[in-house]
Amino acid sequence: MLQTTSMEARKAIDSFTTMNELVLPNDTNTFGDLMGGKLMYWMDIAAYLSASKHCNSACMTASVDNLSFKTPIRLGNVICIEARVTRAFTTSMEIHLKVWNQNMITQSRELSNEAFFTFVALDENKKPKKVPAIIAESEEEIKFYESALRRRQLRLILSGKMKPDDATELKALFIKD
Repeated sequence: MLQTTSMEARKAIDSFTTMNELVLPNDTNTFGDLMGGKLMYWMDIAAYLSASKHCNSACMTASVDNLSFKTPIRLGNVICIEARVTRAFTTSMEIHLKVWNQNMITQSRELSNEAFFTFVALDENKKPKKVPAIIAESEEEIKFYESALRRRQLRLILSGKMKPDDATELKALFIKD
């Protein structure tokens, strides 16, 4: 049974979390680039912090969208992971993450990765718990909020939890009445 306490919606910016990591030799592959699994580990932690901050409870990773490198992250660089909740559903939250790659010698900084993670809030019995709604204010927050339902429906179809015919938001992109 879902927890049904009343709760107020929260601003997306209030879930904003920043995490920095120095890429050390143990984090890299034989080419001196950050291993993807290590980055996913750090991103999962940042997403958890953002989701937990939003709902004031423990959370669990439910899904991770595509993760691809735009640029390699080299040994000695610092990554800055930014995470924020883009939309909350009944018990789940979508978190958008940006990974910035910074060369400490040249002070150059570039966007290396972006991804969406989905987390489910859990009560003390590890059962799904209702989460507060999101208030999107900035132009970027509104854009992510409005497109989150389509991404959610795609995730549910790919996981076999939704039939394509039931994905009304996705169908609306392709089929005009």
